[in-house]
Amino acid sequence: MLLKNELDEEDAKLLVENGVLAVTEGANMPSTLGAIKVFQKAGLAFGPAKAANAGGVAVSALEMAQNSSRRVWTFEEVDQELQRIMKTIFVNASEAADEFGDSGNLVLGANIAGFLKVAQAMSAQSIV
Repeated sequence: MLLKNELDEEDAKLLVENGVLAVTEGANMPSTLGAIKVFQKAGLAFGPAKAANAGGVAVSALEMAQNSSRRVWTFEEVDQELQRIMKTIFVNASEAADEFGDSGNLVLGANIAGFLKVAQAMSAQSIV
């Protein structure tokens, strides 16, 4: 059973041919590089796993914050904070793609934004 790269170039072509407008990954690396290139060439809106899956990680962090403060947040509070986090992730990925000359490429933008965030954290801890 495959757990990664289940959506390949041929699958991507079928999706494009059938009029799909957007693909958002909801697993870890579900699309092959070939599939992603097909989506990008066709101009589909593509939400890469690295950015899309951050929502689950963010909610886990919010849960830990609630637990440590011994406070229970309402669904609306969690949802509002998650929306803020996800918008920030999108803006950071989009701006990084723009800055590095490939506007709209959220795969590149998410990779660069993620790398920069980790590098800044490592630098702040004097690791690098």
